[in-house]
Parts: sequence; structure tokens; C-alpha cells
Amino acid sequence: MKQASYRGCLLGLAVGDAMGYTVDSRSWPEIQEDYGPNGLLGYDLCNGYADVTSYTQLAAFTCNGLLLGLTRGQMMGRMAPFVKYIALSSREWAMSQRSWGRPTQYHCWLMGQSELCRRHCMDTRMLEILERDNLGSPEEPKTAYSQPGSLTSAVGVGLFFHRHRIQLTEINRLGAEAVALTHGSPTAFLTGAMVAHIITCILRKPDAPLKSVYAHAMRDIREEFGHQYSQAYDICNQVRNAITYAGSRNLSAVEVMEKLRCGNAAEALAGAVYASLVCDGDFDRAMIVAVNHSGRSAAVGALTGAILGAKLGEKALPEFYIECLEPAETLKELADDLFHGCTMERGSKLYDLDWDRKYLHGGR
Repeated sequence: MKQASYRGCLLGLAVGDAMGYTVDSRSWPEIQEDYGPNGLLGYDLCNGYADVTSYTQLAAFTCNGLLLGLTRGQMMGRMAPFVKYIALSSREWAMSQRSWGRPTQYHCWLMGQSELCRRHCMDTRMLEILERDNLGSPEEPKTAYSQPGSLTSAVGVGLFFHRHRIQLTEINRLGAEAVALTHGSPTAFLTGAMVAHIITCILRKPDAPLKSVYAHAMRDIREEFGHQYSQAYDICNQVRNAITYAGSRNLSAVEVMEKLRCGNAAEALAGAVYASLVCDGDFDRAMIVAVNHSGRSAAVGALTGAILGAKLGEKALPEFYIECLEPAETLKELADDLFHGCTMERGSKLYDLDWDRKYLHGGR
């Protein structure tokens, strides 16, 4: 596993999110009318900065929550299941979206990073759900939402994998649990399981072709969840269609993205699979494909960026995307923390003051 892949994943996610949100859910003719016949070809900047939305924010807060749990487990010798820390961090993210009553005491150090706390939620129904006493799970869903609003939390789960930290067999389950907190449709949370699996497989085997990564993910999701959820097969069929389209040159990229629809969570992942395969390793081209369609452009862009960022590494992301991305430095720091993990243990003489500040005292 390479540190550049961790950085590339979070930075790529943010790039796709920032590029896609300006045309999110707008029709392709409307995008052409505003940006020309070829659509959006780069950021639509606001005051010189590329803003990110809840897709980047939730992924980052998920990472923060998981590292919080890991640190407590190693330093205190006790911890709750990891999904509890994802729930905690998701609730704190929801608090950051308020214009009133923001907490002065919190667990996530990202609450103090204004560039990741701006009010920019792409699925506002999540905010109401995250204020409830009980959140959802795959066994007891609280909603039937199938949209991709919380799907990028599964990217954070995928990045959390380490053979000494969490078992590979737990990643799929945790990816599903993270999404099911707010989105209870099997279409959403099973797609979360697949996203987490894809990111983990890329980190474990960086030289493996993306096609084989996707094939492995489909097989595992079917085997783990197919006996209980027929939607596992539907998701795999959509991903398989995207792979087939990527091997065909009879249709333009926009035509394919329109056929894939890119509306719900599974369709957004299918769009990202297609964009990541058809670009031949060109990150810039993949971003253009990922956001120019009538679907959820920010979600598809974020997933495409995360997948290719993990696959290609930080240096493959063009500098013009990173230099005006406001949370870039914070995301790099978070990615480095994920890569290294907590180096302190209970009773150890090794002490990391900065890590203690961030993951035991909420950044204070």
C-alpha cells in the first residue's frame, strides 16, 4: 500500500465532487447551453476556489470517526464497533451544517476545519435522519432512500483497511453499515459495500487492472449478500453493463452516461466504473466524462475521482485541479493519518502529541 494512493483517493474524490456539483442533476442540454457543446471541461470556480460538498465532507468525517475508534481501542484498551464511530462522526458532520446551535465540544477535529464544514449538503434528508436517536442498519433500515447521498462514506471505509487494523472480510459489511445509517434501500447500502471493496482492493493490489478489481468486487458482493438481497445481482448487472460499454466505441461517452442514468447509488457507481475504464488512465478526461450527463454529476465525479486517485496516486492528479481545491491540505493530512494509523498503544512510551490532540481531544 502506498501513501500516494491514500492521498490520491481523497483528493480525487474532492476534485470530482467540486467539478460535478455545479451541474448536478441538470440535463445534458442545459449543461451544453451554459458551458458549450462539449459540456463542462473544468471547475466553475467561486472566488477562485473550488468548493466541495457533503460527498467530500462525509468521506472525510467517516475517516476521522474510524481513526477515533482505532485510537481509543489502542490507547484505552476498549472500543465500540467501528460503525458506532462512523455514526458519531456523521452526526457531528450534520451539526456542522447548521446555521445555529453548533456544538462547542466535539470529538472530530475536522469540526474545526471550516473548509470541510460549509453548508453544502447534496441530500438534505440526511440531516434530519442524523438527528434521530436511532440510525439505520441493513437489518433495521430507517428509510427506503436509494440515492447516493451517503455513498462516499464507504470510500472512507475502504481506505481504513489494513491487515493489522481490520479484516478484509469486515470491509464489505462496514461499507454497507456506513451507508445504511441514513439510506436504507439495499440498492444504496449494498452499493456502499461494493465501493468499500473496490477501494480496498485497489490499495491492496495497486497493479491489478481495474476490470479485475470490479470483477472481484461483484463476485464478493454476490457471495456475501446475494442469498439475502436480490438487489446484489441488480447492482452487479449495472456494473457489468458499464464495463461492457467501456469496451465499445459505438457510442459517445455522453450517450453511455445517459443510458446508465446515474440517478440512484448503483447507477452512480456504474457511471464511475465506466468513466474510470474509458479514460485509459487519463484523470482529466475521466472527470469530464464523469460529470457531463443528466444524472448525479457530483456523486459520479466523486466516486470516479476516488477510484482513479487511489489507482493512479497523488502525482497523477493534474496540479490545476489541486491548487484551487480549498481543503486539499487538510485532506492530505487526513490521508497520511489513515496510511500510518495510530502508532501509540496502551502502556507504550511512544507518544504523539499531535495525534493525541486530534483523535483523543477533538483537535483542541
